[in-house]
Amino acid sequence: MSPFEHGEVFVLDDGGEVDLDLGNYERFLDIKLTHENNITTGKIYQFVIDKERRGRLLGRTVQVANLLAYSTLNLLTSCSHITDAIQEWIERVAMLPVDGKEGPADVCVIELGGTIGNTVLLWHNENGILDAGDIESMPFIEALGQFSCRVGAGNFCLVHVSLVPVLNAIEQKTKPTQHSVRGLRGLGLTPNVLACRCASDQKAHDAILRELKLQGVGQEPMLEEWSSMADICNSLREPVRIAIVGKYTGLSDSYLSVLKALLHASLPAVEN
Repeated sequence: MSPFEHGEVFVLDDGGEVDLDLGNYERFLDIKLTHENNITTGKIYQFVIDKERRGRLLGRTVQVANLLAYSTLNLLTSCSHITDAIQEWIERVAMLPVDGKEGPADVCVIELGGTIGNTVLLWHNENGILDAGDIESMPFIEALGQFSCRVGAGNFCLVHVSLVPVLNAIEQKTKPTQHSVRGLRGLGLTPNVLACRCASDQKAHDAILRELKLQGVGQEPMLEEWSSMADICNSLREPVRIAIVGKYTGLSDSYLSVLKALLHASLPAVEN
């Protein structure tokens, strides 16, 4: 996995190389993940190709997705091998315990990477081109659309993360979120919760638990210690020059854990 493309590589206990985001989830939630928790396009295609080579598809043509599969009488009227493989992988991995206890988890969190939108700016000019987002994500978007219809309401909660820019330090603009939601709905997914990246507290956990009918399971997050540390980080003002020698220094995220370790090491100095 290239650090230039994915940032710093996080190595799991079973040797699997994953994106640093998955490593953050593992550390923040205090769980143990495996390479099976990292679903990539290459893994899905290899999984389907292996089944085809073994004759499991009975000679049928490999289908990425069948957009005509939805009907009022039969939800999946024909086989779509790639999207079916994605759903099968999700359901299989969701049953694996990750917290040292027996049995599956109460909630399986799936991060669908990529972008949703209808405008991409070219690097050599300021003109916009129509685009549905990252084309690599399209089979996963279609698979999750099928999955949400199959498992039904109450078993699937789509949280759409969107940036709400603030202009002139007072005015919040929701137009980018409106466009991204329209693009997402055009692809067959309707968000249950909008997580807007802004300064205000949105109580997103309450909305998610309500959608999944888990009000009695969840607890109010204890963020006092976290907030205190964040306040100290925001108060850091005096710069310190530290040289880092490495192969991938062209991208700061390639050594993000080193940078964060240095930042955290500076916190006691502020407290004292």
